[in-house]
Amino acid sequence: MTAPLTREDLRPWQRALRAQFPIVTGHPELAYLDSAATAQKPQAVLDAVHTYLTTSNANSARGTYTWANRTTELVERTRERVARFLGDRRPERSTVHFTSGTTEGLRTIGRDWLPGFLRDGDEIVVPVADHQANIVPWLEVQRLLAREGVHVRVVPMPYQSGSGDYDHRALAERAGPRTRFVAVTHVHHVYGGDMNVHRIREAVGPDAVICLDAAQSVGHLPVSVAELDVDFVVFSGHKALALPGSGAVWARQARGPAFVPGGWSGTPNTVGIASLEAALDWLDAAGPDRIERWTADLSTRLTEGLRRLDAYEILGCPLSLAAGTTVQRRRGIVTLRHHAIDSGDLGFILFSHGFMVRSDHHCQGDAGEKTGSVRVSLHVYNTVEEIDRLLSVLASLS
Repeated sequence: MTAPLTREDLRPWQRALRAQFPIVTGHPELAYLDSAATAQKPQAVLDAVHTYLTTSNANSARGTYTWANRTTELVERTRERVARFLGDRRPERSTVHFTSGTTEGLRTIGRDWLPGFLRDGDEIVVPVADHQANIVPWLEVQRLLAREGVHVRVVPMPYQSGSGDYDHRALAERAGPRTRFVAVTHVHHVYGGDMNVHRIREAVGPDAVICLDAAQSVGHLPVSVAELDVDFVVFSGHKALALPGSGAVWARQARGPAFVPGGWSGTPNTVGIASLEAALDWLDAAGPDRIERWTADLSTRLTEGLRRLDAYEILGCPLSLAAGTTVQRRRGIVTLRHHAIDSGDLGFILFSHGFMVRSDHHCQGDAGEKTGSVRVSLHVYNTVEEIDRLLSVLASLS
């Protein structure tokens, strides 16, 4: 049996990948620690965009000349690329639809598919302490149907006290035969934890439709729909190294009516789709499993250092902080508060030292954190040295 790769084993691999991000190498004095908001782009993605715009830029499915045909082929090829990247072993039974990102993808499901699936007296489970994008669309569906005399009950997703993880045992007690739709998140955008989606299926049974917000997992760790018994996977391209304005909805098409976005399909974001294909190619070549290992190790190094600083509180499950943890490790996201310094002020202080972090409420739902915090989110271009410098600055503020 081959021994797992250590951080030192991965250093040459990481250095080679970091060198492929011009904005990172062009600003060595800065440390970009906000990849959960948007990820930086490797040269391969930038090259793909330039090549498309200078050789084949045209509308898709609107013409029969060479550039239009190439663009149509690009769009269809990238649909297949998304399914393959997500580990879809039965792509003939599923579909991929492009959107502007996770928020629009979830809203499309809520606007064009969910109302026709629900009946009077049905229940939907909503993760009320997750990102607003995975809350608001489902509440809008409830209000829309209520105006038509169809009353749907919203069941708040239960969470484990103090950890931010889903409480699948409590969910099993709340779910019933009228539980028809369950919205979940793969990796929490504040706590950084893997939300153990496989346990959700066990809790709600075989018939409920599960919609997965994968904004913080696709492009950051391996995601396999063959292993996740979910019906929708929605993600943003810009968090997966592609351009802003790109994203996708993968639909299993196994429970309920087929998912087809409503209305007239206008011009797709063809340049965004070109960037997404290149980003997925780059990620596959780099190895999502290695990217996950690298960022998890950096997260552990940061949290281990923070635990020695009494001035800070780390949000999320305390058991996920240690290097030898027996629970799910952090997935490249560490969120913290200083007991005496306002989070907004701490963000400004850190930027004055060259660290770009997010410091606010992180678009969390009403049942989430009420006090702002500083989020450090990592990707493959981040280094051990950046984490050590960050800990040094944080220690000076203790």
